[in-house]
Amino acid sequence: MLQQKKIAATFILFLAALAGSVLAQSQAPRIPRHKAAIVLFDGRNLDQFDTFLPSTGLNSDPAQVFTVENGVVHVSGTEMGYFITKQEYKNYYLRAEFKWGEGTFGKREGQARDSGILYNIQGPNKVWPRSIEFQINEGCTGDFWMTDGAALTGKDGVRVTGPEGKASKIDRFNKGPWNNVVGYRDPVNEVEKPHGEWNVVELVNRDGHVWQYVNGKLANEGTDAFPSSGKILFQSEGAEIYFRNIKLYPLK
Repeated sequence: MLQQKKIAATFILFLAALAGSVLAQSQAPRIPRHKAAIVLFDGRNLDQFDTFLPSTGLNSDPAQVFTVENGVVHVSGTEMGYFITKQEYKNYYLRAEFKWGEGTFGKREGQARDSGILYNIQGPNKVWPRSIEFQINEGCTGDFWMTDGAALTGKDGVRVTGPEGKASKIDRFNKGPWNNVVGYRDPVNEVEKPHGEWNVVELVNRDGHVWQYVNGKLANEGTDAFPSSGKILFQSEGAEIYFRNIKLYPLK
């Protein structure tokens, strides 16, 4: 009897390990074959980008909202705006890292820290241009936002369009309840690491089919993106945030 119990226990442990392995594989990023990296940020300068602030326009940043410090881009968050690629891109794998700073400012003071990566950007610079957004927001990182006429079909088959001048969203997978307070963490399915640690965000954008990963976990997926190509920007949206290791890999 004792031997049978040992065998049963060993078998249960084996099944648990196997299930864990399958789960890990199901969550691992499925990155298509791609070419060598285009290094958008090399830790030294923002030469691959323009900056934009509504108050001062293109490449005018007297308040130093965007600075390069110790190999990272420091975004103060004190003004709404962004740094945006000079080039447009289509069919690529984008990888970047972020971590939150401390401050929250303006209308977002005391609210959940907010930023994001907007992509497939078409049209003039403004806050915010037509685009699909990879939301970076405490408790919401991984959501889609469609802005100013952009559209995307979610995994459930429902197409969502952001009205002109406004935005609409598609929640990330298995998202729990959300409370708009600084430091908020999803009690059901938090995908970010603890505050102050670096997070990895990955985007695959292939012919309008997009996948968003956070720390190796698939957070959201959509199809028939409109627009399906364009520039890429990183937001300043009322919260201090840092970015590093920003690389884009054209798909083969």
